[in-house]
Amino acid sequence: MSSSSSNFLRQFRDLKTRKFKEISATSFMDVWNHYDTDGNGFIEGSELDRFLFELVTSVNTQDVGPEVVSQAALKEARSSILSAFDENKDGKIDITELAQLLPMEENFLLLFRREHPLESSVEFMKTWRKYDEDHSGYIEGDELKHFLKDLLISFKREVVEEQLITYADTMLHLFDRNKDGKLQLSEMAKLLPVKENFLLRPIFKTTKGAKQLTAEDISRVFNLYDRDGNKSIEDEELHGFLKDLMELVQEDYDADDIEEFKDILLKECDLNQDGRIDKKELSMVLVSFAKASQPSDPGEGEDQAEGQAEGEPQ
Repeated sequence: MSSSSSNFLRQFRDLKTRKFKEISATSFMDVWNHYDTDGNGFIEGSELDRFLFELVTSVNTQDVGPEVVSQAALKEARSSILSAFDENKDGKIDITELAQLLPMEENFLLLFRREHPLESSVEFMKTWRKYDEDHSGYIEGDELKHFLKDLLISFKREVVEEQLITYADTMLHLFDRNKDGKLQLSEMAKLLPVKENFLLRPIFKTTKGAKQLTAEDISRVFNLYDRDGNKSIEDEELHGFLKDLMELVQEDYDADDIEEFKDILLKECDLNQDGRIDKKELSMVLVSFAKASQPSDPGEGEDQAEGQAEGEPQ
């Protein structure tokens, strides 16, 4: 076996300088798929160990076996790379963090979202509705091109039709995880993330958290989604809230999942049946989700959390 074939990253290094060459979007995806062997959207655990080993040893012109690179050296490399590129400090590398590590031709298309993250999933749903022009529940080829064109205009970049096609194909390669040629909600959320899904905090994901929910917690969540300040979560605000709730229970979801989820939530928690969620109803939802994450736990904390939320001014 040749040295280039046994170390996957070596083929992307300049033979003279040993620095990484600028690689195409296709090559970037080859690298990603090579190391994200379980396809879960992260390079982590043994995948990360393998990636770091080959990253360190790819500068050599000859094969270097594991016995040559000490565990101490690999540990130091891991610490240095994660410190520099693991921005969310989760101990693993996602696709945009890898894009910063490797020089990629269309890099700005991956990294723009780090400079301009959306404030909340309410803004995400507004963007989704704008570009899902045929209301199919997916962002398809031409719709994705329109999105990218508007994005490039916002960056004061001129782009011709041929480039738009190439960029749209790149985005599909990067984010169309089920390879159906279009972006569903969960895939678009990877391309266009928000600053924070407040509901992903541990307090909303455990039974212990249900007992600890305070009036301040409920108010913070409510204000995050009640963007127009009319004391209710409705329309795109409600869909943004549902999107964030969906991310608590499953990684892949589409527009139909959101609508089905909406029907269930309104049936169970919309006490006055007005198609909206007020603060009291929101407290019921959050407590229910926190408790449902560990159904075997006793539920004595529900009344306490609901009582705290009910005590707030409406």
